Amino acid sequence: MGFWAMVSYHFGRWRSGVRPALLRKAFSLLFKVLYKLVQIVTGIELPREVQVGKNFVIDHHGEVIISRYAQFGDNCRIRTGVVIGLTRVSMPYAPIIGNNVMIGVNTVVIRDAPNDCIAVGVPSQVRLRSKFADSR
Repeated sequence: MGFWAMVSYHFGRWRSGVRPALLRKAFSLLFKVLYKLVQIVTGIELPREVQVGKNFVIDHHGEVIISRYAQFGDNCRIRTGVVIGLTRVSMPYAPIIGNNVMIGVNTVVIRDAPNDCIAVGVPSQVRLRSKFADSR
């Protein structure tokens, strides 16, 4: 199900660069419908403003909500029931997630996560990944 969220995400980013403006508006309408459909069917909210690195994966469908201000490094993996939100509503700043980070099931992330770690819990606790842990 994360596949469809990523398709919607990439389409949303692609359509921002379409010229001429009239064609971009048509693609924007299509994107809004696709984004809402994917959100309803999969339960994944991945706005097009989010910055994601290479090999970004959302493993399962259901209750994945990501703030549009979030940033992800390369090789990040998100499990089900994850919320990546704002630390303060008055300040539009969301966590920056480093490279090779796995965010566990039912986790609320409101602080940055450095490279090579696992974030779990509510609010998230960050732990270094074991050399034996394999997230794949």
